[in-house]
Amino acid sequence: MLKKYFIKTFGCQMNVYDSSRIADMLKKEGYEETAKQQEADIVIFNTCHIREKAAEKLFSDLGRAHIIEQERAESGKRTIIGVVGCVVQAQDDQIMKRAPFVDFAVGPLMYHKITEILQQINHRKEHENFVLTDFPAISKFDFLPENKSQGACSYLAIQEGCNNFCTYCVVPYTRGAEYSRPVKDVLTEAKRLLATGTLEINVLGQNVNSYHGEDENGKERDLAYLLNRLAELDGLKRLRYTTSYPADMNDDLIACHKNLRVLMPYLHLPVQSGSDRILKAMNRRHNSADYLKIIEKLYKANPDLRMSSDFIVGFPGETDEDFTATLDVVNQVKYIQAFSFKYSRRPGTPAAVMENQVEEKVKKERLEILQNLLFDYQEKFNKSCIGQTMPVLFEQKGRHKGQLIGRTPYMQNLHIETKRDNMNKIVDVVVTEATTNSLSGREV
Repeated sequence: MLKKYFIKTFGCQMNVYDSSRIADMLKKEGYEETAKQQEADIVIFNTCHIREKAAEKLFSDLGRAHIIEQERAESGKRTIIGVVGCVVQAQDDQIMKRAPFVDFAVGPLMYHKITEILQQINHRKEHENFVLTDFPAISKFDFLPENKSQGACSYLAIQEGCNNFCTYCVVPYTRGAEYSRPVKDVLTEAKRLLATGTLEINVLGQNVNSYHGEDENGKERDLAYLLNRLAELDGLKRLRYTTSYPADMNDDLIACHKNLRVLMPYLHLPVQSGSDRILKAMNRRHNSADYLKIIEKLYKANPDLRMSSDFIVGFPGETDEDFTATLDVVNQVKYIQAFSFKYSRRPGTPAAVMENQVEEKVKKERLEILQNLLFDYQEKFNKSCIGQTMPVLFEQKGRHKGQLIGRTPYMQNLHIETKRDNMNKIVDVVVTEATTNSLSGREV
């Protein structure tokens, strides 16, 4: 009987990519995936440390996994429990203290060692924890197996780490300094994904538009160059990139939104706050005027382009005036989607020890006001799409027979009822209904 693995992923799209690569490694070792944790011989939690709740949720999940491990042991089945990702990098000692039954804990730059660790676990004579949190000089990408498309949309990591050191963020401490993969390696992986069924590629990085990988001649290239090379590949129908940093949006990259047909008219560009004072305290390398000027250039390059963003409310020292400035930016840009959060202290970051921490009640009130405004613009945009014909990439089945769910060029979820085999295909759909969170339509 084949052994089975179960992976639960928290957090960002980079973690989704990492989990898929861990799965590739396990499959190469003869494991098959299961959606039921009770069936799994290996249980892995891929963690995020950006929000406090995500870290605490890990320990709840670990507690449940330990109960399942004990139940399986009673019937003679062995379970290996592992934790990977950013929480390990930040709190490996806490993991082993609070959950000593964990077999291995591996940071986000070391998960290529998992199969080697499993061999050591299988040969150990008594319980021993394996912890790896190094920042290796050699890229983990050099050790990963070749991956194949798992559907019509694929993530492709091209850059990792961050050098910006925003005062609220743990990424530079958990993912390390910026590293960019060589152009040749990215193109090779992209070609393989396209050859095995991918239609849409979303290139990823913690700060993706700081990409500076070397080309075949050893010359350092930026993201605009890479997007142009990717756009030339046969079979690529859609291209996206995330997540971008405003100060790294250069004119060549903005021009891509005018010149590249496959580049989707949707861009996630986090502003975090509309207050220049708060942006300075966050150590962001832009102010609100800089940001709005970039948006103006993007809209001029492609009038069909629409934006999404990230917001943090209640950052230390944020006043009512600062918060109003954030609302002003929202009203100027009119985001069609956004992620918004209350500021959450992360140990080891400068903001965690700043004075004038905002009361939880105030943060909650401001978040509600902001989200209501964001949802209003999102709903207005969705309803403006009624009657339009949109190309939709269908990626998953709905709750009942004949229902498919896909994404428009603007990353909206859209569902249809159909008798056709449209899975993993791009289909023209007329939008018939719209809510704040999704669209409905019918095939043309």
